[in-house]
Amino acid sequence: MNAFKLAASVAVMAWASAAHSAETLTMWYHGAGNEVESKIINQIITDFNGSQSDWKVELQSFPQAAYNDSVVAGALAGNLPDILDVDGPNMPNWAWAGYMQPLKIDETKIANFLPGTKGVWNGQLYSIGLWDAAVALVTRKSTLEELKLRTPTVDAPWTKDEFMAALDAAKASGKWEYALDLGTAWTGEWYPYAFSPFLQSFGGDIVDRSTYKTAEGALNGDAALAFGEWWQGLFKNGYAQATQDPADRDGGFAAGKYAFSWNGNWAALGALSAFEDTVFLPAPDFGNGPKIGAASWQFGVSANSKHPEGAAAFIEFALQDKYLADFSNGIGLIPATPTAAAMVDNYKEGGPLAVFADYSNKSGLVRPVTPGYLVQAKVFEKAAADIANGADVAATLDAAVDEINADIEKNNGYGH
Repeated sequence: MNAFKLAASVAVMAWASAAHSAETLTMWYHGAGNEVESKIINQIITDFNGSQSDWKVELQSFPQAAYNDSVVAGALAGNLPDILDVDGPNMPNWAWAGYMQPLKIDETKIANFLPGTKGVWNGQLYSIGLWDAAVALVTRKSTLEELKLRTPTVDAPWTKDEFMAALDAAKASGKWEYALDLGTAWTGEWYPYAFSPFLQSFGGDIVDRSTYKTAEGALNGDAALAFGEWWQGLFKNGYAQATQDPADRDGGFAAGKYAFSWNGNWAALGALSAFEDTVFLPAPDFGNGPKIGAASWQFGVSANSKHPEGAAAFIEFALQDKYLADFSNGIGLIPATPTAAAMVDNYKEGGPLAVFADYSNKSGLVRPVTPGYLVQAKVFEKAAADIANGADVAATLDAAVDEINADIEKNNGYGH
């Protein structure tokens, strides 16, 4: 009888243990091959798994270059994970395509997050980022002094005329091979991320954001034509290179080849190590305020997750300031909150990179929030590259508008 009771007791305990064992949550991440990122994300997972007994996150990492294709293939095969990593401008397409569902977290916890870190589509939060990125005009204090240039601020940026006068002064000095490094060696998302804000500062855009149903007038109106002529002039008049050696993008500023470099905060520490008087200036104002790109990688929940509450619990757990600071210390990007920034030497008040957070907060503009952006980005990239290489501005922009509008029509307006 005692043996029977003991066996029954063991069986009950085993059943109870099984009943309360943690449910597994799968997660995909784009950072395979990045040792620093992988270490941080694995630490968050370890901490989360150890903090409660309901959920256990298991990670699968992909190389960044293959990640988006892997998600599309996973969606078609019906085997997406619970937790997805998504590049901010891609999120509306993935939400519209049915890859993602709204993210149900306590939104008071993201009230003070940088605007670009919040992935909103159709009025609902779908994703949240632990960091953002920003672009600045990189130069040296000694260069500004030598060329007798005013030091611009985010509240008093250079006008178009001041910016062109700065490039003229650099070119006339004969000291640099080119006045401006635009990073044209980089392709893909760099073009809409780094260069469409110039168009938007002129008053144009990739697509008409009031309806998202057409690019007519936005990408080929008077403001866009003025942008296109100015853009082409940068290359035609020898201020910048339409075709650039990747080695010059990586090391040209440090080698003294360029007076100014249009680059992101991920490259800022390298510039500072090259010249201790490096300064990071705000984007010029071409008439409609200074603009830079906003939104980086973010976390969301896949549409077919059977445990959306667990996935959301993990994402909410990852929003702690200590993890935002860890990512900033590890990969140099902007912490999503001011309180996390205060924990990072580079971004705390007076820190060498603190201005990037200010630029992100005051000048950041997300890329068009539409499922059609994936196509629109490629169309803009080709148009900008063609114009840089001498193509007719008006004809190129009209053709780009026709291509974007045909895609919108083919997809029934993408739900707008």
